[in-house]
Amino acid sequence: MADHDLSGFEKSTFTHDGATRRILRRGTGPAVIVMAEIPGITPKVTEFAEHVAAAGCTAVLPVLFGEPGRDPHPGAVGWPSAGRYMASSLWQVCVSREFTLLATGRGSRVVRWLRALAAAEHARCGGPGVGAVGMCLTGGFALAMATDERLLAPVLSQPSLPLACTPGRAGAIDISPEDLAVVRGRCEREGLQVLGLRFRGDRLSPGDRFAYLRRELGDAFVAVELDDGAANPQGALAPHSVLTEHLIDEPGQPTRQALDTVLELFRTRLLGEGPAAAG
Repeated sequence: MADHDLSGFEKSTFTHDGATRRILRRGTGPAVIVMAEIPGITPKVTEFAEHVAAAGCTAVLPVLFGEPGRDPHPGAVGWPSAGRYMASSLWQVCVSREFTLLATGRGSRVVRWLRALAAAEHARCGGPGVGAVGMCLTGGFALAMATDERLLAPVLSQPSLPLACTPGRAGAIDISPEDLAVVRGRCEREGLQVLGLRFRGDRLSPGDRFAYLRRELGDAFVAVELDDGAANPQGALAPHSVLTEHLIDEPGQPTRQALDTVLELFRTRLLGEGPAAAG
């Protein structure tokens, strides 16, 4: 793919607690906060945002790292350029105090900013509440944001923090025990549903992490786990990005069915249009 010129997206900024970041928006209706994976808001991420907008929601994309619209695929830019861009985006995260990569039992500071963004977008866009999709590095952010009662549809796509370099980290997720207890209480009292997506062979988002979420949230955690063979073979890396780089956007494909499950959750929770996703 070529770089996306971001046409069709409204550009603005949002400031909270002294931190200002760029925002992209597309669509109308209740807000869905779309948090990109490394290296940032790629053309595949903007395609996902377009699906969200077509479903009747406002896709809101905070620029947390990277250059929005840039295509990182080595087939388009070559391996050296792709590698440099990936390393640059990862370096932004590593040197930032806003992201927690290794610690267990602790979330990233940027989640507070994201909760404030969700609250502001709810006031701006209306509707019963807000959705959130986190991908890879940002996957667990959608869970931590669900301490706010306005967050009605959290989606964790291949959540990858803390980095699974030890068994303990593989069987955890980047949220504090206190925040997890709040989310668990919402699941029990309000029927909140947390949707998780991963490929079964994905070492960055290990199966132990989903097993942990099942234990903590019970039936409120709905897991969609796909065989690695369902991934788009044109993806540059091993099967990982369910909704973006490894999506095969064709009817009947398992990744397209996973995308439809996400969109159905938004329609149900935010638009009141049908049954919620079921496991």
